[in-house]
Amino acid sequence: MSYLDKTLEEISSALKNGEVTSEDLVKESIDRAKKYQEKYNSFVTITEDKALSQVKELDKISDNPLKGIPYAIKDNFSTKGILSTASSNILKDYVPFFNATVVDKLNNCGSIMIGKSVLDELAMGGTGTTGHTGTVKNPWDEKRLIGGSSAGSAAAVASGIVPFSIGSDTGDSIRKPACYGGVVGYKPTYGRISRFGLFAFASSLDHVGCFTRSVSDVAYILDALKGRDEKDMTSLPDDNISYSKNLTKDVKGKKLFYIKDIVDRENYKDSMDEELDEILKNFDGIIKNCEDLGFVVEAVDFNKELLKAIFPAYITISCAEATSNNSNLTGIIFGPRAQGKSIDEVMFNSRTQGFSELIKRRFVLGSYILQKENQERLFLNAGRVRRLIVEKMTELFKKYDGMILPASGSVAPTFKSETIDKLSDRYLLLENHMAIGNFGGFPSITIPCGLVNNMPIGLNITSGIKKDLELLNIAYAIEDTMNYKGQIAGGVKSE
Repeated sequence: MSYLDKTLEEISSALKNGEVTSEDLVKESIDRAKKYQEKYNSFVTITEDKALSQVKELDKISDNPLKGIPYAIKDNFSTKGILSTASSNILKDYVPFFNATVVDKLNNCGSIMIGKSVLDELAMGGTGTTGHTGTVKNPWDEKRLIGGSSAGSAAAVASGIVPFSIGSDTGDSIRKPACYGGVVGYKPTYGRISRFGLFAFASSLDHVGCFTRSVSDVAYILDALKGRDEKDMTSLPDDNISYSKNLTKDVKGKKLFYIKDIVDRENYKDSMDEELDEILKNFDGIIKNCEDLGFVVEAVDFNKELLKAIFPAYITISCAEATSNNSNLTGIIFGPRAQGKSIDEVMFNSRTQGFSELIKRRFVLGSYILQKENQERLFLNAGRVRRLIVEKMTELFKKYDGMILPASGSVAPTFKSETIDKLSDRYLLLENHMAIGNFGGFPSITIPCGLVNNMPIGLNITSGIKKDLELLNIAYAIEDTMNYKGQIAGGVKSE
């Protein structure tokens, strides 16, 4: 096994003991990135020269668990002097003059960025198919998508190119690809990690998070990235907790809940298939495992109509905020400038030519929602739905330490899969509940929990605000009951 395939703790120990060098790791990571680029399309840019130059500067950096370890970062984070496109034609030539805060923090740790990863254009999508450089493929099966929007970041970890990567999560954009890719995907409490330098999608929903191959690796990354940032007024003060040193599997007496309607087979009797049946059976087994560990696990009732309103409320809020946040992408300041006889015509032509059809639809929808005559009926009502859901969840988290649910009702779809009916209970309940974590800023994690039809499935766990350590401890204990920690797809390990 390559050292690149081990946990962060194991890699760090090997580096300190001289069993491997950072240069070896980085070169192997870059070699894998190049080798699998055509196959999976994980990267917009592979930063080989920059990475190798960083390796030469490592002597100046104090020892820490992330020193000398290669990683990838989603291409909607600003990187000084390095192309940062958000996978959109309108930013295809944009090179920032400053770093995102998370990039600076990782640089200070001595972590080595080997590439900027592909996303759904401007992070608006869940398929990994709309980036301007092409579709990201799932390393477990190239005929299947990996999910999005953090598609390339997920694929880079799932395929063994890097041991961790950075992404962003606005509705489930880290946690759903983690499910489909058989890796761990985590988003913290809103504000726990600074968003400065992240290209905004929907500011009230956006979170910075990570992909790893184990829960303990998440703890090391959170230790490095958390804390107050004066450049992000929504960031939280450092809680002065070492997450990596306080992980424990002692969860006896902790209380978990799951929402009855989301896993009730009766709701899916018209769409039940073997795949969904296996996923729900897997979830039943996880509940039993949790009880054996000492957890108290209970089913709770939750207004079904409110659950079915998650998706429309999310689309309404996110499209409105995205339209406002991206109003500067006019072709005047950023990106290729189209021809026109007036400024208005230049902007109209630049946006028409610079955005994909999906993005244009979302901006049109967002503009409609924000029109004065529609705000009360659409935008404010969506906010009311969000508030009702958050209030209900906040009450539940007073009694329970976490919520557990299947991360998805299916394995990663094939590119030729029939589109799921977006008005069906199966879609509205099973495929969209993770947006609850974004509505309330709750910390949330997806861990691999099994295989169905030789494809990974995931378990999602969510806890109350600022309960990141409690969440990681729950996930750490449950992960230990299963045999999916550290798994890599794509055959890299065996080569």
